Amino acid sequence: MANLNQLPDFAARYAAAWCSQNPASVAAFYAPNGWLSINGGPRAQGRAALTAEAQAFMTAFPDMRVSFDRLVESGDSIQFHWTLTGSYTGPGGTGKRVRISGFEEWQIGADGLIAESRGHFDATEYERQLRHGADTLS
Repeated sequence: MANLNQLPDFAARYAAAWCSQNPASVAAFYAPNGWLSINGGPRAQGRAALTAEAQAFMTAFPDMRVSFDRLVESGDSIQFHWTLTGSYTGPGGTGKRVRISGFEEWQIGADGLIAESRGHFDATEYERQLRHGADTLS
């Protein structure tokens, strides 16, 4: 990104893309060979794989909303903090409401797109909410 002042707008548009039910719009924020890894899992690398990754979330949560919470500079990366809310009503879904927050650590390439993204969220809490919902304790 040529100008760090452009990052808040970029992040807001990225969050809106996750809400769009158009997975290719999420992939368009990544460099052609860019990648996303969630909680240290395998990389979704390249726009086709990134589109498939976004589609999986959009299918599981047809009413998904991703909010852009804040940006944090962290060494040579930018942290994009987010909150996902939605009902787990896709194939095999429980119908339970989910509200989970996390962040992605971005490396922005010379082209102004995401070259690398390392996503982080509490996977145990996420799985609990898929089964029981965001508003329960067990």
